[in-house]
Amino acid sequence: MATAHPFPLGPTRRGFVGLTAAGLGALTLASCGSGSEEKADASTQDVGAMDDYAADMQFTATEPIQISMLWTDWPDVPVEKTWRIFEHIKELTNVELTLTHIPFSDAIEKRSLLISAGDAPTLIPLVYTGEEAAFVSSGAVVPMSDYVDKMPNFQKYVKEWDLAEMVEKLRQADGKYYMTPGLQEVSVPVFSLVLRKDVFEEVAGSVPETWDEVREALVLIKEKHPDSVPLADGFEGQSMLNYAAHAFGTKAGWGFGDGAIEGDGDDLVYAATTEQYRQLVDFFRGLVADGLLDKESFTASNDGSGAASVSEKFAAETCFAASGSSGTAIEFAQALEETVGKGNFEITLVPPPGGPAGDHVEPRNFWHGFMLSSAVTESENFLATLQFVDWLYYSPQAREMLRWGEEGTTYSKAGDGTITLEDGYSLNDFGINKDAGEDIKIDLGYSTFPAESTESRALKESYSTPEFVQYIDDVLTTRTPRDPFPPAPLDEAELEQASLLATPIKDAVDTATLRFIMGERPMDEWDAYVAELEAAGLPQYMELLNGARARFVEANG
Repeated sequence: MATAHPFPLGPTRRGFVGLTAAGLGALTLASCGSGSEEKADASTQDVGAMDDYAADMQFTATEPIQISMLWTDWPDVPVEKTWRIFEHIKELTNVELTLTHIPFSDAIEKRSLLISAGDAPTLIPLVYTGEEAAFVSSGAVVPMSDYVDKMPNFQKYVKEWDLAEMVEKLRQADGKYYMTPGLQEVSVPVFSLVLRKDVFEEVAGSVPETWDEVREALVLIKEKHPDSVPLADGFEGQSMLNYAAHAFGTKAGWGFGDGAIEGDGDDLVYAATTEQYRQLVDFFRGLVADGLLDKESFTASNDGSGAASVSEKFAAETCFAASGSSGTAIEFAQALEETVGKGNFEITLVPPPGGPAGDHVEPRNFWHGFMLSSAVTESENFLATLQFVDWLYYSPQAREMLRWGEEGTTYSKAGDGTITLEDGYSLNDFGINKDAGEDIKIDLGYSTFPAESTESRALKESYSTPEFVQYIDDVLTTRTPRDPFPPAPLDEAELEQASLLATPIKDAVDTATLRFIMGERPMDEWDAYVAELEAAGLPQYMELLNGARARFVEANG
């Protein structure tokens, strides 16, 4: 039976994390502008389009067409000309994908340059909510909300999975949204704590449920293993601060976004100036001071290798808990098999611990989706392109294909929906049929980043370990998602002002947060730190966001 890997990360383990961090950590500023000046009539630009295209139907262009696509090259997963996935898509859809390659190392910057120069390919994937905002006013990307009536799969699963309200919050200040996201039937945090469960149960008696219990357990583990630093992150602190922040009633790390959070009154406040943020910082400062949190894992640059160095520490039993996904848990387990031996340890991903604000986890979330270059609105294949991306991103048949390959060749599917890789095929990233033959990712191109975007719960579970299936259940039954953060889309002029203010403010936050946690700056300088943010223009920045927030509420309720 197929087992393994994270939700919803597909090609991750190491490589994907760095780009995810860039995506999730980007400021979610929104702009307003003309966008596409006039709405194109896609129904008249219908060369290659199907007349009867509908949800859950195989899209096949009525004549051969080409669609250009931006492809991010991971260092450890180079695209091969022999990859079967592209030929398979062509056979199914009559669409040939032509790739424009950008390197993982600076994918966000390269993508922005291509879009700004008008050189972007038609399909621009790996877009997280908020990243589209910078391209709205220039009209460089398509206002997708104008054309989702041509995307029946998108409409169907937005409705069935109760995501309509979330989609509405994607609207920019002009009332339109410019990307369509990856849809998730169930949403749980991708990253949380990965633990040596056997050690925690032996030394502390149980798996911790709160951050205070985590601390108590770490103290006991440190006493038993004095040469260890039992807790690590591996992602520059951004992962741990992100999922911990919700239990402290704030936001931080990868999830910091524009920094705005609801205050006690009607106005938004800047999260990094709140008492809740101070408590979060002080808690992790205490872990560092007591030798419980690995400083190096918070400060080492994440070059895309993610938790690789932490795996070595797990293997050496100098670390017993760290940030990660279910894929990271597999990586840690594989490292321990080489040192401790299979069957002599137990690794598990646990729900994010609770804290002073309760058992809260991140709001229900989308995953990465796509934008379309506005040049496609002038193409005779515009309607066919909309139908193709709707099929590729949102139809169950395409999602299964992108993950598993060809039914009857690379995998089989039982009557109860259980998916099994065929003999001679493996998916080593997920620990499935490890080293049994052709790797459907490395050798054939399946289960790379296009496979991740939209997933039903059943598809997630098809490649997940039993432990991760349990993790999903545990999060859904024992944790409470926070309400979505309030949207505050800025108009074009405001965006320019905000961008000048936001960067130095956020840089100051990042620097001070790390120095506080590392013990390099005393906590009695907190008021001075807040004053530094105010001197950098924080009041003006928050005035912009609060004005945009009020305008959005008036327009959308």
